[in-house]
Amino acid sequence: MKALLWAGLLAAAIQDWVELTDLEKWKQPAGDWFAAGEVGLDPADAKKLAGKPGNGALVNGNGKTKNLLSAADHADVEGHVEFMVSKGSNSGVYFMGRYEIQVLDSWGKEKASYSDCGGIYQRWDPKRGKGSEGFEGHAPRVNASKAPGEWQTFDVVFRAPRFDAEGKKTENARFVKVVHNGQLIHENVDVTGPTRAAAFEDEKPAGPLMFQGDHGPVAYRNVRIRPR
Repeated sequence: MKALLWAGLLAAAIQDWVELTDLEKWKQPAGDWFAAGEVGLDPADAKKLAGKPGNGALVNGNGKTKNLLSAADHADVEGHVEFMVSKGSNSGVYFMGRYEIQVLDSWGKEKASYSDCGGIYQRWDPKRGKGSEGFEGHAPRVNASKAPGEWQTFDVVFRAPRFDAEGKKTENARFVKVVHNGQLIHENVDVTGPTRAAAFEDEKPAGPLMFQGDHGPVAYRNVRIRPR
């Protein structure tokens, strides 16, 4: 009886996850993003990715297309994302389309900054004056990056900002936990507003997941989220 109960609970927990690897679950048109069965470095150019026909991965092979936004919005969420970058490439995972965990080829870098892979990217305000526009970036505790062409993972617990009945923000968005390739890199980090290059400049109770598409070749697979 206990075995059946645990099996039922496990099945329910698995069903809570929403899979987002199907391109149809993202807003259209999707630009040059395409589905692929296998992905790897282009044998002719390590700065590019090559994908074989099939399903299971979302690929931005040229790195010069539009951002990819999920068709559904999320608020408080747990997310799992697997990604691959080519040599020197750059992308980002934006929760609610506003708050970025950086995706970058940071392989072998001794000391990581907010702009390296796993960093919570900085905010940007030109009104702060030349040289001071960027602020509030958060470097990962460790550089957990793998080499270009290898699949990497982010496991994220994200808390959406809170608003009162009049729509005034009462609590900031927060990255409760970010784990990169099995290593804890952030814990309870508040973000006071959208990070640089976000899809939206305002803050809302919910928003789409977003993958940055105009900074370099990148692929994503096993993308899933579940409400908290």
